[in-house]
Amino acid sequence: MKKKYYIGLDQGTTGTTTLLLDENWNIVARGYKEHTQHYPKPGCVEHDPLELWQRVMESMNMALEIGGVDASDVACIGLDNQGETVMMWDSVTGQPFYNAIVWQDRRMARYADELTAQYGEMIREKTGLMADSYFSGPKIKWIIDNVEGVKDKIKAGRALAGTLDTWLIWKMTHGRVHVTDASTASRTMMLNIHTGKWDDEILDILGIDKSILPEICDSAQVYGETDPLDFCGARIPISGSVVDQQAALFGQACFKPGATKCTYGTGGFMLMNTGDKAVYSKDGLLTTVAWRLNNKMTFALDGGVYITGAATQWLRDGIKIIDNAAQTEEMAYRAGSNGGVYFVPAFTGLAAPHWDSYARGTMVGITGGTTREHIVRATLESTAYQIKDNLDVMNMDSGMPISIMRVDGGASANNFLMQFQADLMGIPVDVPVIKDTTALGAAQLAALGIGEFNSINELERTWKLAKRYEPKMSVDERESLLYNWHRAVERAKNWSEE
Repeated sequence: MKKKYYIGLDQGTTGTTTLLLDENWNIVARGYKEHTQHYPKPGCVEHDPLELWQRVMESMNMALEIGGVDASDVACIGLDNQGETVMMWDSVTGQPFYNAIVWQDRRMARYADELTAQYGEMIREKTGLMADSYFSGPKIKWIIDNVEGVKDKIKAGRALAGTLDTWLIWKMTHGRVHVTDASTASRTMMLNIHTGKWDDEILDILGIDKSILPEICDSAQVYGETDPLDFCGARIPISGSVVDQQAALFGQACFKPGATKCTYGTGGFMLMNTGDKAVYSKDGLLTTVAWRLNNKMTFALDGGVYITGAATQWLRDGIKIIDNAAQTEEMAYRAGSNGGVYFVPAFTGLAAPHWDSYARGTMVGITGGTTREHIVRATLESTAYQIKDNLDVMNMDSGMPISIMRVDGGASANNFLMQFQADLMGIPVDVPVIKDTTALGAAQLAALGIGEFNSINELERTWKLAKRYEPKMSVDERESLLYNWHRAVERAKNWSEE
């Protein structure tokens, strides 16, 4: 019997991962390619969409080659995307009008302040989100208002807008399909999460024509097939699409209300499944769509942190005190303690639960005795502190106390960080066998989309535990660390005046 394979494509902030999985959900091969980060001005972050497409293809080909698998043997492809990162392009030529504007970008912070003052409550009620430059809607507005010729292209019916799932599916299908899924649409600040449709009132406020936006679909369905001319010479159903953090929630088998996961990537993202109820937080968490299946939405509470892994990358590329991320674990242990150093990595402001676009990176407690090891440890600790802050709010606002947290992403391999995270939160932290749960979740949704499973409950058995971290820290030590962390956060807030 011919073997069957599934592909999960994780298009992330710093690179693209392709996971090739067999019928038993074991990893056959993994392809990974980084792409360039562009910083044209302070607070601005962009990607070149054409380079990104090239890296997606290279990542895909790498996985197929390593696995010794022909593209024609792949049953389906599922993809997950960065979420709020958005772009516009010409529907005839396929040429981007401008770079993709990345979720971290803050160029519309002042405009978002105006939106908050005038329409904040309405936007929150309809979309579940803050009016913030984090989201796609204000970024599209910036492209329309600032890039020459875009308004003319819109009038001529040649302009398309979309998050990166939309762009990639459009490219894979040779421009035949212009879609997004409900989870990704819920990150744009333009989706009414109660109707499941683009909201006309918000579109009018932003000055965005609905005709340029993609069709909103389920997270698991056949959107189209890859075009052999553009994609590995094969016709493969594209049958799963979801925003990255929701893909991880799915890949972690968090299918029941109250189930929670945290993904450690460029940023850190904690999501709690709240079932068919859109739970609103009064303390800074976002209400979002987890996925839509058979036209029915499942919701989640979202605590997102802008900078976690990106701070470690800064240690390597910015101030060059490490050679690679793997060194940080041993250096943190060698430090023995943080030496009184606290690092708030607010490079592009603070996200949940603070929502301060004007906060900036701050390191406090430095003395003549501070070493590289102390700075590295403080950087790892900053990730755990930020996640703990979101956990506290999630516990309070959801009414569903979290008793265990499933974790994934690159930093979940760091023993120091995972133990410190369990210690700070006071609950066990579970690491699965497959840590690329974003790509795994995308692949599983794709399998669901072509009818490989009758329901998501059948997927629960595929989740396997690799390691559990139990909390060991005393309450006094935990409270002392958190007290000083919160003092440091207050010093980072509202720093930038631009």
